[in-house]
Amino acid sequence: MKTARLEEMVKGWFVGNFEPTLYRTNDVEVALKSYKAGDREDAHYHKIATEITVIVSGRVRMNGVVYGAGDIIVMEPGDVTDFKALTDAVNAVVKLPGANNDKYVVGEKSC
Repeated sequence: MKTARLEEMVKGWFVGNFEPTLYRTNDVEVALKSYKAGDREDAHYHKIATEITVIVSGRVRMNGVVYGAGDIIVMEPGDVTDFKALTDAVNAVVKLPGANNDKYVVGEKSC
């Protein structure tokens, strides 16, 4: 049995082929990400991975659309998205396959 604490992980990522990780695999990446109101991520896309985001709590805006607790967003390879936390928020994120160096920033996009 292995155990860890989420705060020991980088940006909430705890499964995947990176350090630190609780379970090393190239098949998938999993995170539980916490944001403060106003946190944002620049527009980006993945060439290989599909990214699935579940809004666990709070409200966020992605590509001009507001999402709240219970919403699930699937971004296929090539889909560009930006992100802004409108309130404190928690998201569960799954990327598959796990693809190191597969995040391509396209610049800041107003969210």
